[in-house]
Amino acid sequence: MKCLILCAGYATRLYPLTLDMPKPLMPIAGKPILEHILKKIEELDAIDEIFIVTNSKFFDNFRNWKRGYSGAKPIKILNDRTKTEYDRLGAIGDIDFALKEEKISGEIMVVAGDNLFDFSLRHLHGFFREKTASVIALYDIRQKSLAAGKYGIVEVDESGKVIGFEEKPESPKTTLVSTACYIFSETDIKELERCIAENNKPDNLGDFINWISKRKPIYGYAFSGRWFDIGNKEQLMEADKEWSKT
Repeated sequence: MKCLILCAGYATRLYPLTLDMPKPLMPIAGKPILEHILKKIEELDAIDEIFIVTNSKFFDNFRNWKRGYSGAKPIKILNDRTKTEYDRLGAIGDIDFALKEEKISGEIMVVAGDNLFDFSLRHLHGFFREKTASVIALYDIRQKSLAAGKYGIVEVDESGKVIGFEEKPESPKTTLVSTACYIFSETDIKELERCIAENNKPDNLGDFINWISKRKPIYGYAFSGRWFDIGNKEQLMEADKEWSKT
């Protein structure tokens, strides 16, 4: 199984910190966010190669970082060739780009490069094998007020099957949020191009989840532990403080 880490954003909400430094390479507890993510991915025996998808602006930053990183699995840095916030491909576009650029097929894991968590991905992979269908990692934020307008909100039934997905609703129906960590089956990932064509170049991965869930089963697995979706300076500082405790 291949893993894609999406790192092609421009993180404008973190300016000026991210003017010359991509968000996934920002330090948390003395180590880049990306390395915390890689530590979790490298625990999975099923993953045999990792692709980090970035852009022209930050391509050299990631290449320089890679020269000093010694990981347990092969890593390749991909440049999606965009240069600004205005011509970016978006999450779905970057997955489509990577699949075609590297001729990737089969099952794939996708993780957002600003997705900081301490739970084990082994459980998500085991759930994927159990359900024999695409799965999404969820986190129970426990208060709807904390989720309003901020996260992708997921509804599941008693079996974990996704029955609803809304991107940043002001009135969330549940407290389950998408953590931007997914495992897609081979059959579902083959549908990505069709989803793009039917939805006029959708951006957020939630659009693809919603598209799949209306056609076939996709399941959500709720984790406990610590999770941060680092979108602003306050969240960056809070995550650094929390991770520095361990």
